[in-house]
Amino acid sequence: MGNANQLMGGLLPLILIFAVFYFLLIRPQQKQKKRHQEMISSLSKGDKVVTIGGIWGEVKEIKGDSFILEIADGVKIRVLKSAIASRRQEASAES
Repeated sequence: MGNANQLMGGLLPLILIFAVFYFLLIRPQQKQKKRHQEMISSLSKGDKVVTIGGIWGEVKEIKGDSFILEIADGVKIRVLKSAIASRRQEASAES
């Protein structure tokens, strides 16, 4: 009986630490990743986006795992879908 209590006393803090890490770090990160994936999959031609490098552009084509963005009149670049940070809102358009 004493051995079982010692084992439980040693495991309980580890279980509590794991639970805290899960709810404070792992779970929120998974939710954020899921929201980002949903945003990426909902992008379509004509959407205005910002890349993780800070480049603003408009989606002109979707090709497999990448987008063709127009970043200036007649200037197009190809970026990976994972390089898109966010979708620009029309209210924050350049003045």
